[in-house]
Amino acid sequence: MPTTTMLDQATAMIENAWGEPIEALEILGVRRPSEDPLLRCAVHTRAALAITDSAVTVHQDRLHALSRQGYVPDFYELDRITETAVKLRVAHAESRAYLQAIRRVVEAREAAAPEVEAPAVRLAQAAVARSGNTRHAPGAAPEPSSPAAVVGPSAPTTGPRH
Repeated sequence: MPTTTMLDQATAMIENAWGEPIEALEILGVRRPSEDPLLRCAVHTRAALAITDSAVTVHQDRLHALSRQGYVPDFYELDRITETAVKLRVAHAESRAYLQAIRRVVEAREAAAPEVEAPAVRLAQAAVARSGNTRHAPGAAPEPSSPAAVVGPSAPTTGPRH
């Protein structure tokens, strides 16, 4: 059973956040970067993660070859084993950092989403406040908000109109 790599996790996060396959998102992120800068950031960070993910695979394979069961490394190979192990740890740390960066971009996108809808909500609330009516269920008769609304329009409270 194959394990899920950090690249797979990043791909799933990006696809879930934007709701499209990664291939389409990569094209959008490169061709129209100004439309969604967070997408561009996520796609570029994923590309960097793909490189470090490849490095992890290479270093793991090398380390497994140098430390396979029944194999006795030569003295000069001990340095290669140590060096490969260090490079593997560095590649893992870089991959975790890129994955964390993608997670933060997705969180920023989710946090910004309500603010995109907020102006429309504020406009609707302002319109309701200006009209003096409160929202009511469809089909129900609105109740008057003040006695003046039942009698008729009130006189203007400001100076004369021209």
